[in-house]
Amino acid sequence: MAPTGARKGRLAIVAGGGFLPLYVAEAARATGENPLILRLKNEADQQWQGFDSAIIGVGDMAGLSALLKANAIDRVVLSGGVKRRPAFGEIRANLKSLLKLPMAVKTLLAGGDDVVLKMVIGLIEAQGCHVIGAHEIAPDLLAETGPIGAVSPSADDWRDIARGAEAAEALGRLDVGQGAVSVGGRIVALEGVEGTDAMLERVAHLRAEKRISQHRKGVLVKLCKPQQDVRADLPSIGRSTIENAKRAGLAGIAVEAGRALVIEREALIRAANEAGLFVIGIDRGLARGTP
Repeated sequence: MAPTGARKGRLAIVAGGGFLPLYVAEAARATGENPLILRLKNEADQQWQGFDSAIIGVGDMAGLSALLKANAIDRVVLSGGVKRRPAFGEIRANLKSLLKLPMAVKTLLAGGDDVVLKMVIGLIEAQGCHVIGAHEIAPDLLAETGPIGAVSPSADDWRDIARGAEAAEALGRLDVGQGAVSVGGRIVALEGVEGTDAMLERVAHLRAEKRISQHRKGVLVKLCKPQQDVRADLPSIGRSTIENAKRAGLAGIAVEAGRALVIEREALIRAANEAGLFVIGIDRGLARGTP
């Protein structure tokens, strides 16, 4: 992040669902920023007392442009989950984004999440702002290499990590999702548009129906997509991920060190330790086999 003296304008945080936008806003405030929170309609779910905020529709580029200009915004962070893409009738373009509208509509209809996010970044930067990553404001959220908590993976777990990492990377190249679950070396679930928590609920259901091993626990692996723009939608885990991994009967979770976010870190560590689950940051190259 640029030092305080280099700032020319204000920071805006486009807030979707979950805790990430709040953590980013608090980190920005701790450095002397006064961020403007742009709450996505029907998506943002945090309380924003004490912060300047406004509500904006997911496809409202005209409204976004007006807010950026009126508040002298020069940097924008995209953070939080978005459950659905805007319908065609919800898109409101201004002059700067109008020429890109046909391609934007095509991307929304057929593009994967990474392609869509790159398009959104381009539309925002066309308004004269610089899009930066949440990790540039809150670097402490990034997963580090090694165990995050008191539990470490076993040799069997490392084999599942290697298998899950291979699957997650292949999935990411297709711009489909970021996560995979491996149980006993077998890939039993891949993350799609439903998200990580829903995928883990599916694994728990499969486990209850005895359609996957009752004797091997397994691992969730989340990797950044190989082609991903790291300014948006880095893989993330939080307390709910731990709770769902426990219900799914997993041994633990592995995320990419330096390119994944750990939300609610202290609460996550407590929950993982109490559940006997490991959480570990892995190097993408080391994820190919037992260390």
